[in-house]
Amino acid sequence: MDENNPYADPTTRIADAVDDPSDALAGRWVRLGAAILDGLLLLVILLPIQWFGGLLPAAMSAGRSGLPTTTLVLWGALGLIVFIAVQGGPLHQSGQTWGKRVMDIRIVDLEGNKPPLWRLLALRYLPLQAVGQIPILGVVVGLLNPLLIFRADRRCLHDHIAGTKVIVARGADRSYRRDGRLH
Repeated sequence: MDENNPYADPTTRIADAVDDPSDALAGRWVRLGAAILDGLLLLVILLPIQWFGGLLPAAMSAGRSGLPTTTLVLWGALGLIVFIAVQGGPLHQSGQTWGKRVMDIRIVDLEGNKPPLWRLLALRYLPLQAVGQIPILGVVVGLLNPLLIFRADRRCLHDHIAGTKVIVARGADRSYRRDGRLH
């Protein structure tokens, strides 16, 4: 057939889109599973500390009057310290919490590199932990944060604040070099 035939079907070749498997966004349900695992891990550690530290008995006896704000802030700070003690190592090493490690997903910056630990703690976790201590606003932000995962980029509010995203880790073959780049 003649290539210059004006009546021929169009033959423009469209290059096949090739997804970069190293940048596959983690699924919403997988991220939820990792968050639940992380929450259960911290619950197992924090509940005995809160019981023997007097928070839970005080909360049960306080009833509707509630606990003083300073008490809640101090216990919130202790919860953050426990989080850092438990999750700091794997976050620093691979950009994963223990739950993310089990679910084979990891946190990366928008260029696909492992963010430094200070950035994860100061921008991804601390702001929402602090806002969560504020009455009413904490509840609103606590609801808004995970709802943003239903956008096309699957990034929660804490991802937007920290400039991160969560991707599929693809097992042990996705390790980081010392400079934070994947190899």
